[in-house]
Amino acid sequence: MITRTLGTGTAAVGSGALGLGLMGMSGMYGPAEEAESIATIEAAVAAGMLVLDTGDFYGMGHNEMLLGRALKQLGIPRESVRISVKFGAQRGPDSAWLGYDARPAAVKTALAYTLTRLGVDYIDIYRPARLDPAVPIEETVGAISELIEAGYVRQVGLSEVGVETIRRAHAVHPVTDLQIEYSLISRGIEEAILPATRELGIGITAYGVLSRGLISGHWTADRSTNATDFRTYSPRFQGENLAHNLSLVEELRSIAEAKGVSVAQIAIAWVLAQGEDIVPLIGARRRDRLTEALGSLDVQLTPADLEQIEKAVPRDAAAGDRYPTAQARTLDSEK
Repeated sequence: MITRTLGTGTAAVGSGALGLGLMGMSGMYGPAEEAESIATIEAAVAAGMLVLDTGDFYGMGHNEMLLGRALKQLGIPRESVRISVKFGAQRGPDSAWLGYDARPAAVKTALAYTLTRLGVDYIDIYRPARLDPAVPIEETVGAISELIEAGYVRQVGLSEVGVETIRRAHAVHPVTDLQIEYSLISRGIEEAILPATRELGIGITAYGVLSRGLISGHWTADRSTNATDFRTYSPRFQGENLAHNLSLVEELRSIAEAKGVSVAQIAIAWVLAQGEDIVPLIGARRRDRLTEALGSLDVQLTPADLEQIEKAVPRDAAAGDRYPTAQARTLDSEK
């Protein structure tokens, strides 16, 4: 595995060129099989994917407990991986999204539960899942800083926040990385956010590099989803939006086939090519999808390839917003 570094100075964290996002293993994209999920985690770690990303609200704690079982069952040394955890999202017993809580006391309480569910004594990168509009980011990061001093957390991370919030947070404590959606069809960070993180020496962990499967080359217009699957409500997977977006995938497929690789590999390789400070998070739930994603590391994109990809899928070419309206309102990164 090629190595990359998130952050700089005291905030630097070593990483593989790819990380593993575990969210899909806890029902966010429909049912997942636990034994296969654990086998996928094992294969990812063996391949050098050091960053394992989870959230305390994925499956209402299920995702953290799954990762904890995997680490114990597989005998993975704690120091050999970088556990990244998002916190703060509030959910009801019916799985409804209720908002965010990033008050200092809530930060510390959430971490206590996270450490127990994971069965570990520290978290490598701890981050609020979204900006809590009722709590200054300085207070949230200040609480994480206190947890770092106490040895329970190693680094501060952020997720889906804009430039002003990034600067304010970084002034309190050095930020290691910003976790944010970035793909061929989600390029909003390029205008202001990416230049700011590069100025400050903050890395990017890019999720949604395959747009939740939309640009993987495996999605079809007649594929069904269930009520627990995020894509059932995602604007980009609806009606005419879906038809348009899949037409972009076909343009990308012709480029991939000419290079003898898959659509997913081209899409991931494109993100990798955008900078050494970017680590794509691969949301594979199965070993075959993981193997395909790892193949992107062998894809060499020339300037001519990148120009051809840009013509096939221009910036802002996608139809539909990346989140439903209610969830989009929580994105400080879009304001």
